[in-house]
Amino acid sequence: MKKSSIILFVLVLVTTHVFAQWPGKVAETNQILLPNGWKLSPAGRSLQLGDLPLNMQISSTGKYLAVTNNGQSTQSLQLIDPKTEKILDERVLTKSWYGLAFSKDEQHIYASGGNDNWIIDFQIKNNKLAKSDTIKLGPIWPKGKISPAGIAVNKNNTKLYTVTKEDSSLYIINPAKREIQKRIQLPAIAYSCVLSADESKLYISLWGGHSVAVINTNSETITQTILVGDHPNELLLNKNSTYLFVANANDNTVSVINTATNKVIETIATTLYATQLTGSTTNGLALSSNEKTLYIANADNNCLAVFDVSEPGESKSQGFIPVGWYPTNVKTLGSKIIVTNGKGNTSLANPQGPQPISKVDNSGYQMGSTANNRLQYIAGLFKGTLSFIDVPKPEQLKAYTKQVYANTPFTDKKTIEADGEKGNPIPRKLGEKSPIKHVFYIIKENRTYDQVLGDLPQGNGDTSLVLFGKRITPNQHAFAEDYVLLDNFYVDAEVSADGHNWSMAAYATDVVEKTWPTSYGGRGGTTNYEGGRPVTYPKGGFIWDYCQRAGVTYRSYGEFGDYAKANIKSLQGHMCPASPGFNLDITDQVRVDAWQHDFDSLLVAGTVPQFNTLRISNDHTSGQKKGKISPQAAVADNDLAVGRILEHLSHSSVWKESVVFILEDDAQNGPDHVDAHRSPAYVIGPYVKRNTPVHTMYSTSGFLRTMELILGLPPMSQYDAAAMPLFECFTSTPNFTPYTLKRPLIDLNTRNVAVNESSKKSEFFNFAKEDSVPDLELSEVVWKSVKGENSIMPAPKRSAFVILEKKKKDAADK
Repeated sequence: MKKSSIILFVLVLVTTHVFAQWPGKVAETNQILLPNGWKLSPAGRSLQLGDLPLNMQISSTGKYLAVTNNGQSTQSLQLIDPKTEKILDERVLTKSWYGLAFSKDEQHIYASGGNDNWIIDFQIKNNKLAKSDTIKLGPIWPKGKISPAGIAVNKNNTKLYTVTKEDSSLYIINPAKREIQKRIQLPAIAYSCVLSADESKLYISLWGGHSVAVINTNSETITQTILVGDHPNELLLNKNSTYLFVANANDNTVSVINTATNKVIETIATTLYATQLTGSTTNGLALSSNEKTLYIANADNNCLAVFDVSEPGESKSQGFIPVGWYPTNVKTLGSKIIVTNGKGNTSLANPQGPQPISKVDNSGYQMGSTANNRLQYIAGLFKGTLSFIDVPKPEQLKAYTKQVYANTPFTDKKTIEADGEKGNPIPRKLGEKSPIKHVFYIIKENRTYDQVLGDLPQGNGDTSLVLFGKRITPNQHAFAEDYVLLDNFYVDAEVSADGHNWSMAAYATDVVEKTWPTSYGGRGGTTNYEGGRPVTYPKGGFIWDYCQRAGVTYRSYGEFGDYAKANIKSLQGHMCPASPGFNLDITDQVRVDAWQHDFDSLLVAGTVPQFNTLRISNDHTSGQKKGKISPQAAVADNDLAVGRILEHLSHSSVWKESVVFILEDDAQNGPDHVDAHRSPAYVIGPYVKRNTPVHTMYSTSGFLRTMELILGLPPMSQYDAAAMPLFECFTSTPNFTPYTLKRPLIDLNTRNVAVNESSKKSEFFNFAKEDSVPDLELSEVVWKSVKGENSIMPAPKRSAFVILEKKKKDAADK
């Protein structure tokens, strides 16, 4: 078996930090800078779609193109004319997910109804989505756990095949009678399915495994499973079905299968550089009309990889094409390449984040008299786009390839040597020593920068959006003022489901990214994203797995576990038995007490781990639920907790060799005038600079990269390898002065006592698990608890993003 890879020699100009960059359009280059440090410059023309388009299909004659939008807010089916590039019709769907297929005669389109556990059959008449009916597979969620995914229909429309992600099955259906003819249990969660040209075989990608199942459609049995890469998702057959292409998201590869022998004859590596690191997330496939060129969507590289596949088994790299943010699907029609971009073409601010609402429509937006009244919740903020790209000629493809490399901060060299400076306490590569021996990593929940630190004049804040200022968070303000103020830090995640994965792996798999919006939209589905389901794991595991392999000692206090119960194997025996997981009825003071007792015991024994993860999470709040701790008291409790940790640690014997990193796993529960991903983050320790605002752009992955360099760990993904380490925050001249705790300025026992609209709404909130509450509504009641029940947010800001000239000048002067 041969492995083909992309080998392109590109001149890369490496520059040091010159001025602070901020998310949005970079005027000098016409690129869009994302909050994670990657850039976009989509080729072709763009059509606005709905929330998280995951799949598109083209009808048999090319007359129609259909897109299913499967995000957190409005879910919908769109019918598009691919020739005129216009939307013909759209239907809002209560629930949907991925599955989509046209009938051969173009008179029907079948779409997955998601956790309603049915297939929706739309008739197509006069270029519109006409009458619809449902093919029921079972009772709706939670009674039925089915969730149809990929759909395939035979040519005479007598058999419909659908695979499922909740009960891991294949359903064979008579669409005319709307009857299930047979159900076949599959070995793992399924994603997609395709019929061979003669309809004798059905191929199924087993998303939760490493294989493709082959179904004999005559005997209706599994005849074979073919081993491929990790997380196989999209499948593509050539016209005569002699070759099957399989996209493997966790491997950044495409498996090429000879269907006569059912053997993998070639594995195509889709990465921009020769690397085994996850982070390209290969998840879309299309062949050119002459079947000589294969276009491959790399979701997390925001590009298409282009290969010459005219000689099967001898594929050759041709280059790359830049597309939008998180491409999920690619098709071709004549001389057009068509791409669905799951997160659209830019990130956005959400200054209108949580504000009073009286009613919410199906999209999750506030209903009001004007568009200015709309809420801006991060999970539904980024609308997908459809790119129409003319097939490039060789010279154009070279230019596109150059642009893709210009958009990408990752290089293979960064896996060996990170950005940095000589003599800094942060090493640049493995083998170099740091004076820092102990890392304490504190993970909090869901706040934005403006909510907490927007009142600091030395930072880029909006005081009108402050909810938990210095009076509520005196310790966090002291961290920002006495050490380094980071006003240009962004979480890589949108919500806690992907947030804890990004915080512990610098990556969230395609399974996580494509399924959390369904549950966050209140549409059901399995929701364990914090180590409870192996299908959600990155290929190399989480940071504790890397510590284990490198011989780095580690311990977790409530992260990815609950008391002594660990959610992943590498944490078994490494959990503090007294540390709770997420539980809003347990104060953060209890978490600190557990850590302090455990830490002191380890200190006496001389066994304080090198890497410590602490969950200090009550800044999530319980809204205005009557009898619960008030939002301000919950955040103040959280602030006191992190302050106590710093004071206790800084008076210990290991302080002189320690550093503390604090961040939120996501920033979903609040507004921010710069970007919805911007969040408070802190670095504290003897080797951290004092009284210094740092405007350099950092991310969750950059924090992890800094910890890895200190601990002697390799990067876990392309994202932490590419991210800027925080060397600018450190000094080689230590200051061992211990931290002095700032006592709370409000009563931490303050309970919600008011009976109002917000408290009544909060009574129905489920706080048993993080993010189980509708975030729009939680944000609303938290806002009102601070600003008043009848308060109104400032008017929304509608300006295009630019690099802030003041920050640019300040940094240049510095």
